Amino acid sequence: MATVIDGRALAKKLNQQTSERVKKMQENDGITPGLVVIIVGEDPASQRYVRNKHRTAQRLGINSIVKQLPEDVSEEELLKWVDQYNNDPTVHGILVQDPLPDQINEKDITRAILPEKDVDGFHPINVGKLFLNDSTKYPVSCTPKGIMTMFSEYHINLEGKNTVMLGRSAIVGKPMAALMLNEGASVSILHRLTKDITEYTKNADVIVSATGQLHTLTKDDVKEGATVIDVGQNINEAGHLVGDVDYDDLFDKVAYITPVPGGVGPMTIATLMQQSVDLAEWSIHRDD
Repeated sequence: MATVIDGRALAKKLNQQTSERVKKMQENDGITPGLVVIIVGEDPASQRYVRNKHRTAQRLGINSIVKQLPEDVSEEELLKWVDQYNNDPTVHGILVQDPLPDQINEKDITRAILPEKDVDGFHPINVGKLFLNDSTKYPVSCTPKGIMTMFSEYHINLEGKNTVMLGRSAIVGKPMAALMLNEGASVSILHRLTKDITEYTKNADVIVSATGQLHTLTKDDVKEGATVIDVGQNINEAGHLVGDVDYDDLFDKVAYITPVPGGVGPMTIATLMQQSVDLAEWSIHRDD
């Protein structure tokens, strides 16, 4: 029977630590971490996600600013706002919420955010540091970083382990693979063009799935005692939110598993808050 990795409980613990760090910064340095989220348009899912970020940040004592821009905003105008926040010393983290409308080149926006304010960890400089396993301090994509916190909390050692990353996105798949590789794991990155994923997953000690596809893994696809991290968020035939993997089918075979909801999701926002404070702390030392 699997141990359930409780993302909600761990996120609560992490948020408490973040709140304490905010208070310490305010008392010792007179600084309140500042986070700006820029959202373009009225996409309901994005609006809901940004509201959750904003409320969480406020609750933890972070100065949270949400900048709403219209759907038809030009790239030039959006870049002006990014530049304004880049030059605002009270802002330590900047995030531009996906998705962006067609008239805006997402890569241009990502590159425009200063690397030291790139709270999402998407800037090419920060991605490069991650893949080089750089020894300096830099932000990392929040979902993979949150999963690494899960591994640490549950004493899941990656060193020398066979690991599989299902999915190769720039947000989850690639940074997650780099983080596991940096911890000494052997990593296979699988995707829709991979011929036979079961050939890899049956030999994996740890599997992270971010495919966005129902029934990605069943008990026949994994070995006894594996760890399965489910990043997926899908709606099943009954209209319920579920992950990529068949949770009930896997439960009695694997050693650790994350539920959906209540697994990786809460850790993503908690890690965003944690990283906002990281950036504020690093800015103090950078200015010394």
